[in-house]
Amino acid sequence: MHSGQPSRAEPIRIGLDKHPSLVVHPLVLGPHNVPMVMEAARAAEDIPMAVFSAITHSNDHDIAAILEALAEALRATDADAAAVFAEFTEAGLGATPAREIWRNLMGTGLSHFRGFVAESFRDEGRAEGRVEGRVEDILRILEVRGVAVPDEARQRISSCTDLAVLDVWFERAVTAATADAVLDGG
Repeated sequence: MHSGQPSRAEPIRIGLDKHPSLVVHPLVLGPHNVPMVMEAARAAEDIPMAVFSAITHSNDHDIAAILEALAEALRATDADAAAVFAEFTEAGLGATPAREIWRNLMGTGLSHFRGFVAESFRDEGRAEGRVEGRVEDILRILEVRGVAVPDEARQRISSCTDLAVLDVWFERAVTAATADAVLDGG
């Protein structure tokens, strides 16, 4: 068995060395196995893959083309879904120069998404709606990523009214393998 988490797609064996009771083959996404999606038409065909392309290639010299293709694809999709993917992309880009490129694209080409988010932050009277929206975002990201959300975790997420906590959970939802990892950081 491994101590800590494996850094590549190698099997995780649980149990005895010669007779494991469980072998998990993780799906590891990275620049080595995620294609660079640099055409808007291709991005529109599979927006989640285009988002993962942007996130995994955030340090690549072609990141601007990847982000522009994604932005164009989002303009042509459902506004609610596009807003979730736009925020997911921004969170996934982390503290990279690509995040600034993305913010500039959101400020111009995706202004109808950015406007909604910015207005929600400015207007304290909409705090309740912001909390509800963040709860929906967290649950949607987990759903899109295929992460199971047991009823107890769903109830805990849905009943939280602390926007700061929800923001932490939102950022964890981008990469967490389980709902418990979102809630407890583990």
